[in-house]
Amino acid sequence: MVQKPCSSTRNQGAGPRRIGSGLRRITIDWDKPWIPVTKLGRLVKDGRVATIEEIYHRSIPILEYQIVDLLVPNLKEQVLKILPVQKEVRNGLRTRFRAFVAIGDKNGHVGLGMQCAKRVSTAIRLAIYRAKTAVVPVRRAYWHTEHGLPHTIPCKFPLFKGNVRP
Repeated sequence: MVQKPCSSTRNQGAGPRRIGSGLRRITIDWDKPWIPVTKLGRLVKDGRVATIEEIYHRSIPILEYQIVDLLVPNLKEQVLKILPVQKEVRNGLRTRFRAFVAIGDKNGHVGLGMQCAKRVSTAIRLAIYRAKTAVVPVRRAYWHTEHGLPHTIPCKFPLFKGNVRP
């Protein structure tokens, strides 16, 4: 019985499939000044949007982390957890690292980011960028007394209504 050669583009188990001219990596030059890509980025860089509350009021998604860098300059970053994750591949196990990062300015703006990468430092840096694009406002209130600044977060659950203290 004569077999016809397969004309499909699927990998037939004869080694790794090559697409194009190899891997294409995006290189980012960290020393270059920021050139905005989105319309919101251009408005922020020109000074037409002065506060991040204006962005929240209009419900515009933040797609560039540099927008948050300009509007909220005193953000604090904290790495919550770094987990090694593994995937089984043909040659064994591929280990990557997942980083969870929280950022905030202690003035009602909080962001949480998660990213997975081959190196820990890359995962942390990219998780910080994701957290900056995910910054949301946090409404604060008082708990039993009205002394000082608002410091608790009001919350509602199906069977409970109360406050969460930080």
